[in-house]
Amino acid sequence: MAARYVLTHAGSQFHFVLKAGNNEVILQSERYTTRQNALSGIAAVRANAPYDDRYQRKAAANGQPMFNLVAANGEPIGTSETYTSPGAREIGIQSVMTNGPGAPIDDQS
Repeated sequence: MAARYVLTHAGSQFHFVLKAGNNEVILQSERYTTRQNALSGIAAVRANAPYDDRYQRKAAANGQPMFNLVAANGEPIGTSETYTSPGAREIGIQSVMTNGPGAPIDDQS
């Protein structure tokens, strides 16, 4: 299965995740109040995913490596899961860089 954005709706909010070809979530969005804003978030991921300088490599509260994808203005547009090592985090970043720009949208909203 190819990578894809999965757009969902719960209550009055929309959310998307970017899933890799193995169905693992590699990036998730914040909650949006409208479907259009969520689609704009996907467009922002597509536009920013190819650029290494848009990835903030961080440690989660539990100390495990993770990353945020940010827009040119520094605003976060997606957050990763936590990883077991910095090397695993880099593999996750490479997956977003590769799959993010062209993945189709699976609209389940």
